Amino acid sequence: MFEYLGSVLVQYDPGFDVLRYLTFRTIGGTVTALLISILFGPKLISFLTNLQLKQHGNERGPDSHQKKAGTPTMGGLLIIFSLLISTLLWADLTNRYIWVVLFITFFYSLIGFTDDYLKIKNQSSDGLSGKQKILFQTIIATISVSYLYFSAEQVAEISFITPFVKDLIIPMGPIIFILFGSFVVVGSSNAVNLTDGLDGLAILPSVLIAGALGIIAYAIGNVFIAEYLYLPHLKLSGELIVFCGAFIGAGIGFLWYNTYPAQVFMGDIGSLTIGAMLGILAVILRHELVFAIMAGVFVLETLSVAIQVLSFKYRKKRVFLMAPIHHHYELKGWPEPKIIVRFWIVTLILILVALATLKLR
Repeated sequence: MFEYLGSVLVQYDPGFDVLRYLTFRTIGGTVTALLISILFGPKLISFLTNLQLKQHGNERGPDSHQKKAGTPTMGGLLIIFSLLISTLLWADLTNRYIWVVLFITFFYSLIGFTDDYLKIKNQSSDGLSGKQKILFQTIIATISVSYLYFSAEQVAEISFITPFVKDLIIPMGPIIFILFGSFVVVGSSNAVNLTDGLDGLAILPSVLIAGALGIIAYAIGNVFIAEYLYLPHLKLSGELIVFCGAFIGAGIGFLWYNTYPAQVFMGDIGSLTIGAMLGILAVILRHELVFAIMAGVFVLETLSVAIQVLSFKYRKKRVFLMAPIHHHYELKGWPEPKIIVRFWIVTLILILVALATLKLR
């Protein structure tokens, strides 16, 4: 909205042109989302508590987690509300990429909301079945990725880009592009969901990754930076840094209340949506492999579950004391804050490695 307002008011005063600057709008979006989440956090926590929208004990987690029963959940509403309002205010709403990420954010939040609501209604950890969640996630992801393919205006928008090799850019056909893109979105969504098991464990890595993806969006949206880094120039991608900035503000504001010991949990409405949002950003920016490096902690959490399930099924033995792997370290005696902060540090290191690939070509 402000971008359009600036284009109208600039004819009366050149100073209003600042509302059209990408950097100014990114800062504005970040600060707006941060203020909304900080200010409305206590009200939402009180509202969720009064409605008795509380976390119930999870029989699949360590026994120590039973003491967290009763903590308000569905705090992801705070992230999504702050993110959507800030994006609508500060982003260029004529940019089709913005509407794709908003589409994913809105509909994945509906899936997460339904899952959380059923868990609360049933007073158990059982919400939507795994098959139901995957089905709904895949439908939304497929619609979004299909739109990206058929609305593409440049070959680079539908090409596979590899890190380290500057000349290896492979155009993808519709079937491969849609299948691969949908896999990234759905996989990312569930990976963040699996990681969200400790206070603040999932949100800060997500914020850091969003910041890194915002840097990539800005770089490939700028023709000079893209040329310098030997990256394809996607002229519309720069606007995504406004969305990333809004999420950073919303996420940090949520972390204020979600840090150990958490006053509120994000619930599936938060984790499923955040994962899908990061996944679709990676698909739009054509940096899925770089995203996989950044999201190494999420990948590790997912692999630990897969390894545990397969090992127990075929060997009747467990590889980890409990999966996902953050529970393994809990049962080994690591204090919860130590696990959380160390996973944060690992994510930061992986992001730096991933960003280094932009120049190492």
